[in-house]
Amino acid sequence: MSTLTERGAETTIRALELGAIDFVAKPGLGIAAGLQELGRDICEKIRVASRARMHRNVAPAPAAAVPKPARPLPARGSTGKLIVIGASTGGTEAIREVLTRLPADTPAVLITQHMPPGFTRSFAARLDRLCRMTVREAVHGERVLPGHAYVAPGDRHMRLARSAANYLIELDDGPPVNRHKTSVEVLFRSVAAQAGPNAFGVMLTGMGKDGAAAMLEMKRAGSYNIAQDEATSVVFGMPKEAIACGGVDEVLALTRIAGRIEEKLAGAGGAAHCV
Repeated sequence: MSTLTERGAETTIRALELGAIDFVAKPGLGIAAGLQELGRDICEKIRVASRARMHRNVAPAPAAAVPKPARPLPARGSTGKLIVIGASTGGTEAIREVLTRLPADTPAVLITQHMPPGFTRSFAARLDRLCRMTVREAVHGERVLPGHAYVAPGDRHMRLARSAANYLIELDDGPPVNRHKTSVEVLFRSVAAQAGPNAFGVMLTGMGKDGAAAMLEMKRAGSYNIAQDEATSVVFGMPKEAIACGGVDEVLALTRIAGRIEEKLAGAGGAAHCV
């Protein structure tokens, strides 16, 4: 149970790193509707946790910041390539596993992780310390750059947009989609429309089906999609639904996903299914 403060968010991120399945944000005092929603949220998260696959690895101590390149590196191949990641329960550590294995010149990565507002900023800051890429919480209207990863704010939907040859980030305050805000469905659908065969989709651990239908849209538009396998998922919900929809090209263990992205980059040569 975490407070909506910078210190509370940082402690929560560390708890997830150490093995917590999920968390709930403490609501404001005196708001009956908020307390009722909190009760439902706690019950749902406990049910999910009861079925979660525990991976009993000892988490490392907080690491020193990874040095960044002195200047942004051009991405390998076409700068039109990009990677999009969707995740929910168990996703913070799954995303870390993928991003920390990617080099600094990786094409841009857009991330939607189900988290409340305020926590996504701390999550992005933690990833930035650990990764060779630059990681930050997304800002409306900013240009999408190679070597950068962008985490959707917890209270906004993130979409990919275009302006001439450039990709841009759009954030909006629309209603929840698939009960989530931010929603994987919203991001993946925009990527299908704007990036098509230049996109590479990754669906990681999580409860529910957010993003599954949109991942199929991405595949039909020419993207290459990977889902995390059941054995390494904390909750095999979102990957399972994406596979059932027919939107997935490969199902891989978590530790193999970054390497497969590297293989696709090396084999694409700026063409075909790009990452």
